[in-house]
Amino acid sequence: MARGSLQYWQKRRAYRRLPRVRNYPDGSKEPVLTGLIGYKAGMTHAAVNIDGRQEEIRACTIIEVPRTEVYGIRLYKKDPGTNYKRIFKEIYDKGAAQRAGIKKPQDAATSIAKDALDAATDVSALMVAYPRGTATGQHHPDRFEVRVSGGSAAEKFDYATKQLGKEVRPYDIFKNGEHIDVTSVSTGKGWAGVIKRFGVARLDHKATQKTRHVGVLGSFGIARVLYSVPQSGQMGFNYRTEHNKRILKVGGKEESAAINTKAGLINYGNIHNDFFIIDGSIPGPAKRLVRIRKSLSNRDSRGIKESKITYLATTDKGI
Repeated sequence: MARGSLQYWQKRRAYRRLPRVRNYPDGSKEPVLTGLIGYKAGMTHAAVNIDGRQEEIRACTIIEVPRTEVYGIRLYKKDPGTNYKRIFKEIYDKGAAQRAGIKKPQDAATSIAKDALDAATDVSALMVAYPRGTATGQHHPDRFEVRVSGGSAAEKFDYATKQLGKEVRPYDIFKNGEHIDVTSVSTGKGWAGVIKRFGVARLDHKATQKTRHVGVLGSFGIARVLYSVPQSGQMGFNYRTEHNKRILKVGGKEESAAINTKAGLINYGNIHNDFFIIDGSIPGPAKRLVRIRKSLSNRDSRGIKESKITYLATTDKGI
């Protein structure tokens, strides 16, 4: 009997479209932003040459990255009572914060006392993406938080201060051939029974009055139903993270015309902004919000093997 994966529990609906990222890599020597967001545009196939090896035909996913800027800085420190980190300082760029939808942003005060900065354990950049120029049909901005990785708290703060109020492009953070982690919300399929949800075999028509259900929910001894027993419930629309996806190309909006088809990508349209081409598939349908983060496993510690796309399918049937 196929019971599906027990890795994820509970199998409940995602609370929101923007996934929460709990962990960030901290292996870089110099301060750097560790993530961005984009929108899944669709899939195609490409001929790829990685590190000068033999050319391969690979299925790949295109992610469009809208105009993104840093509108604020957030500092964290440990609470001595609970030992959990909490926010103790936020700094905004007034113009960028108003564009992001913050009603009464504070003025940018980039000078902080050294004692307060020494107490900081984490520094994060508050960022906003404007999807108005994409084919998603969405107009309201998406605000998200990205941790600054590498160096001391003072170095992180100086780096974040320089980025405050400026536009961030994908090639400022990521490179061709780099490994990343992708977090998204999978395609929702609504309420499903055990046959579709877990792949349980149908019962014989003589065994019971029902065929599309499990034979038994468990033994008599434990007096409760275990979570691992297949039951009907929500299928899809779950938070999912896929690790170590390779970036085949980081493209600017100047190159977007070269990857568009005549009729546009299916269920999406044409791309007019910066974009990623990522090896393989990622969770979710077209227009789904995707969170991109530097890889936690540090697979590129010995250097990034640069990838080069020699052919990309742009015919209407190829996408």
